[in-house]
Amino acid sequence: MDYRPARWLKGPNAMTVFGAVLRPWPRPRLERERWELPDGDFLDVDRLAGPSPRAPLLLVCHGLEGSSRAAYVRGLVARARERGMGVLALNFRSCSGSPNRLPRFYHSGETGDLALVVERVAAERPGRPLLLCGFSLGGNVVVKYLGERKDRLPGEVAGAAVISVPFDLARCAAALDGPGFWNWVYRERFLRGLRRKALLLLRRFPGLLDEGAVRGSGTFRAFDGTVTAPLHGFGSAEDYYTRSSSRGFVAGVRRPLLAISALDDPLVPPDSLPFEEAGANPFVTLLATPAGGHVGFVSGGPLRPFHWAEARAIEFLASVAERAADAPLASGS
Repeated sequence: MDYRPARWLKGPNAMTVFGAVLRPWPRPRLERERWELPDGDFLDVDRLAGPSPRAPLLLVCHGLEGSSRAAYVRGLVARARERGMGVLALNFRSCSGSPNRLPRFYHSGETGDLALVVERVAAERPGRPLLLCGFSLGGNVVVKYLGERKDRLPGEVAGAAVISVPFDLARCAAALDGPGFWNWVYRERFLRGLRRKALLLLRRFPGLLDEGAVRGSGTFRAFDGTVTAPLHGFGSAEDYYTRSSSRGFVAGVRRPLLAISALDDPLVPPDSLPFEEAGANPFVTLLATPAGGHVGFVSGGPLRPFHWAEARAIEFLASVAERAADAPLASGS
């Protein structure tokens, strides 16, 4: 299934904006669950039951400042339902609409919460294939989770697909922090919400952060150095980028992984993609299309747009689930 970009969306920015803001999206009915965590905090997850107890379960991780309500998540959920899968959409901490209890957020390298969710759903129904899918930041989390654990995964984890992953966080932050109208648009779209969350956290935990520095953080590097790094135990923004970038974990992936990227992605420079690392790992397929934008990949006409990357990811994951159903559990469970 080759990708043919929609001709009526001229360039990567039009593709990206349509995919993020303007696309029509289905509204599958999801049931909200709140899961208490060992550290005293919680995660909100949204669940769609599969057609049978043994149906594969798709675990979805959203992108930066997204949620389970993001259009791309709902689009993926609808496609998964059509293929007979159950779905669990994870809301990272602070992204469900309810403030979390602890003085922390989520970030690109936080795999602990994902690990807890995977272990819980794997234990619910041993032997049921578990599939992972992540968009952008959520994709970075998925790849890092797979790569750092290698074979030490629940046997139910059958494979994963990720879309528009910022594999090299420093390189991507530098690109977005650069000059240009569209860089400013993307930067402010994300940072406005992140600054607001940090300031609300300061009201609950006075003195936790430098308020002036939070308000003045106009770049990703400034925000990550002022907020992300100190809240989550990193020495600096550079330390955070180095330790959290999933590019360094691609070599450790031991489950089938499809990574879909566009060479014209305005948020992820092509020289940040792990072509060499993926080429050396038989478990990893890096599919880089010439066009597609960031989490865009729109084809078809304006009245019936088709979101190719989501369809391609579900096609790949369905084939992985079929193979897993016919094979014994992988080692490491």
